[in-house]
This record gives sequence, structure tokens and C-alpha cells, in this order.
Amino acid sequence: MQTRFPPRIAASRVPLLAGLMVFTSGCATFGSAPPPNQDNLCEIFREEPRWYDYARDSERAWGTPIATQMAFIQQESAFRSHVRPERKRLLGILPWRRPSSAYGYAQAQDPVWGEYRADAGSLTARRTHMKHATDFVGWYNVRTQRMTGVSLQNPEHLYLAYHEGQGGYNRGTWRGKPAVQRSARQVAERAQRYQGQLSSCESEFRCRRFYQFGPFCG
Repeated sequence: MQTRFPPRIAASRVPLLAGLMVFTSGCATFGSAPPPNQDNLCEIFREEPRWYDYARDSERAWGTPIATQMAFIQQESAFRSHVRPERKRLLGILPWRRPSSAYGYAQAQDPVWGEYRADAGSLTARRTHMKHATDFVGWYNVRTQRMTGVSLQNPEHLYLAYHEGQGGYNRGTWRGKPAVQRSARQVAERAQRYQGQLSSCESEFRCRRFYQFGPFCG
């Protein structure tokens, strides 16, 4: 049986439902605003000092330099916590499936995120949390080093393997993809720039708490 509402009530429900849809979709889609100046790692960490802690912990655990981790994440998501690939369009109009399950700061896809959680992360690890995103990048790059021989000091080729997967990297799938090669060069250039910037300001973040001084810094 279909329930009918008086015209005034039915009309009043429209903006209410629309508002609920916007609110709930916003909760699922948007996190905190990304840093406005993404060309300067010092400014990024000044705005989000905990990100420095997370990236430093990942570097200690896995060996990928802080600057490289942050260059990866900037390239993948521009520091947007809930970003996903845009949906394809059916008939050029209707929203359709997404091209992949990539999600979060590091744009990790479902299968490899599951491997990370089982191998190194906790079952509560979230792709929308920078702590887990930096740890994932470090974990993935160690696996790249083991499976391909690429050095953790080589951000360009680490990123090629990050984008193509270790198997794809070993098969050379990236060689026929100029856009991927261009992105990898951008990551390497940004990592180098970030490293130079971090060298000038890292002491701010290593010693920012009242109990951190002298040998107790970092």
C-alpha cells in the first residue's frame, strides 16, 4: 500500500531529504582540508605536526625517507584523506563504476591494503588516517626493494613500482606509459625539494614538546 502525504508535507520533505543526502555524503567524502601550501614540506608539517611524527615513525620502521613518503602521498591524493578515483560515465552522462578501489591519502587499493593490514598493520588501520598511510607507503616500498632491487633512495623507480605493482615494474609495463614516467619524475623532484626543505626545519618538529631537548629530541 502506498502512503500519500498532503501536498504541503510532501513538498516540505524534499529539502529535508536533500539536506540529509548532502550531509551524509559529505561525512563519507570529506575529511579535514588539505594543507594550502603543498610545495613546502616545512609549511605542511607546521600545519600538521603530527604528520611529521607519523612519517618519522614509518622511516624508522621501514627505511623510506620522510620526504619520499610525503612526495608519494602528495602525488597520489594531494593530501586529501577521503579521495577516490572519479567515476566513469555511462553513455557519457550517468555516474558509473570507479576505475579502481584506490582510496585515501596513499590511494591504496583494496587487495593490497588487505595484505598490508594482515602483514604489518592492525585490523583497524584506515586509509583515511595519515599514520596508516605513511606506514603503508614504507611497507610497500620495502616490498618493492625486496622484489625488484630498487633502492629506498630512488623515489622515481619506487614510484613506478608503486603505480604499476612490483610485477608490472619487473615486466617493464611503465616503459610504454609516458604519463606514469612523468609522474614518477615529478615525485622524485618533489622528494628532493622536500628533503632540502626538511633539512632546514626538522629540528622544529623533533624538539617541539616540553620534554624533548638535547639527546631526547626525536
